Order: sequence, then C-alpha cells, then structure tokens
Amino acid sequence: MHIKGDHAELVVGGRLDVRSAADARTTLHRALDAGEGDLVLDLAALDSWDATGLGVIMGAHRRAGRCGRRLVLRAVPPQMQRLLVATRLHRILAIEGETLTKP
Repeated sequence: MHIKGDHAELVVGGRLDVRSAADARTTLHRALDAGEGDLVLDLAALDSWDATGLGVIMGAHRRAGRCGRRLVLRAVPPQMQRLLVATRLHRILAIEGETLTKP
C-alpha cells in the first residue's frame, strides 16, 4: 500500500488490509489533523481492501467529523462500490459522484 498527497487530497494505492492498516491510519489521522475542509481520498489506484481496511476508512470518517472536516471518497473501484452498497456504508460516507452500483 502507498499513500501520497497532503492534508487536502491523498491518493491511496495497492492493498488496504490488515498489514497496511496501522500505517494508513497514521497517515490519514495526520492529514486530518493538519488541514481544514474536505479531505479527498482518491481510490483509483487501490487494488483491494479487507474488513480492516474498511475499518480504517470508517475510523478516518469519524475522526474527520470530530475535526470539523469531511472525508470524501473519489474514484471508488467497482468492487469496492458494491461492498459499500451491500453494507449500506454508501449512505454514511461522502462519495464523489454518488453513482454507486447495486450489489
């Protein structure tokens, strides 16, 4: 997994899973604490995520709210879109475009 960017936009690539969760969480929290306004997570280069990775995203969403910010997902890959719809998390998370596919 790799994350590049700043406190306004991060590009996440590779696998967001149990092995990369701690590093991802630290990077997201630092970005959220350092900025203002929306934090955009561009997921176009993300290959996959597991339940732990999804938990990192949800934790960042909650932290963003506590910081007075909003976490916005951009370019969510189709398989992950289906997971967000199936878990109804698409109703909670801010997703750019909001054209998620049905499971």
